[in-house]
Amino acid sequence: MMRVASGLRSAVASSILLLSVGLAGCQSTPPETTLQPTVAPITKQSYSLRTIPPPTNRIPVAVYDFPDLTGQYKERDLVQTLSRAVTQGGASMLIKALQDAGERRWFSVLDRARLDDILKERQIVTEMRRIYRNEERIPASVLPPLSYAGIIMEGGIIGYDTNTMTGGLGARYLGLGADAKWQRDTVTVTLSAVSTNTGEVLATVTAHKMVASQGIQGGAFRYVDLDEILEAEAGVTMNEPKQTAVQQAIEKAVVSLIVEGAELGIWSFADKAAGQKIIAEYRKEKYGVKTIPQAQVVPPPDTSDPARVVKTEPLSPQVARVRRTPPPAAAPAPLPLPPQPAEDETVGSVPTDVDRPPPPALDETVGSIAADEVAAGLPVSASPERRAMIVSPRR
Repeated sequence: MMRVASGLRSAVASSILLLSVGLAGCQSTPPETTLQPTVAPITKQSYSLRTIPPPTNRIPVAVYDFPDLTGQYKERDLVQTLSRAVTQGGASMLIKALQDAGERRWFSVLDRARLDDILKERQIVTEMRRIYRNEERIPASVLPPLSYAGIIMEGGIIGYDTNTMTGGLGARYLGLGADAKWQRDTVTVTLSAVSTNTGEVLATVTAHKMVASQGIQGGAFRYVDLDEILEAEAGVTMNEPKQTAVQQAIEKAVVSLIVEGAELGIWSFADKAAGQKIIAEYRKEKYGVKTIPQAQVVPPPDTSDPARVVKTEPLSPQVARVRRTPPPAAAPAPLPLPPQPAEDETVGSVPTDVDRPPPPALDETVGSIAADEVAAGLPVSASPERRAMIVSPRR
């Protein structure tokens, strides 16, 4: 009888061991359906961004960068790592959030993070047409002017704090028990709207997002016989992706900036009643039960109509050719007139009181050097008085 019981216990232990190994194998390999790529689902925050009331006019904005300003790396025990704690693709997330606002009805987004690539591609077009078509001036229909924005969206990820809140709960009785643990991290982003014309910071908002991590674990540890122990464990851990938390924080910042911009008069809602409702809900979320009298009437920025943009219209070839022609040279200034002659002066004559040199003799050579001067060994550069002493008529 004892042998039967011992064999039964051994069979039960073997079955439990095989079952645990099988469950572990199933949990380590997810089903094939969960491994397929899927479209990112719309979160609650993304839904609020997409359903915000549309504006009066679509606003052109430019995005240059949205960097990670935390400088933090992933935390691991006893291991050095150079992996960043948060994503480095903040600019792409900001562009996506601005496009999702009101389902592409709020902003016309200009990507300046890769401006060098755009300029290089336009330079290729210019060089190819210059080489193969002899075009010194590219037509605007081929290469139109780049669009520009009146407002620049700036900001970044300014904080990532780990273990801002931790907790847990557990119980165990006679070797059987379970416990649950959770942890909270916080990511903080800031977003500003800056005027292109004046450089004034029109509005600035800050948004926080909690990053949740939790784990549940259960197990059993007991003696089934004097020399036999039963031990079993099971558990699951769930960690919210950090890039998802950053994306939701950016989406919240975009919603907040839209509301504060409408409150400051930077832009406006097409439906005034719906806009006032959104502003009231935002004020309640921002201030809570506290009331600030100065916040009831907020002064607008000094820049007037910062969202207005004047488009660049290309000149026609005829107008451009006329403008490229240099202006004619100015005529030279006239020379001053000579003074008027006196009444007793004969214009063009020599005055009579001036001693004239005597006329040369008929047989005298004017300006020549006499042979006697040369024979006397006088240099050619002798003074006129010395030469006159030996100048004689020609025989």
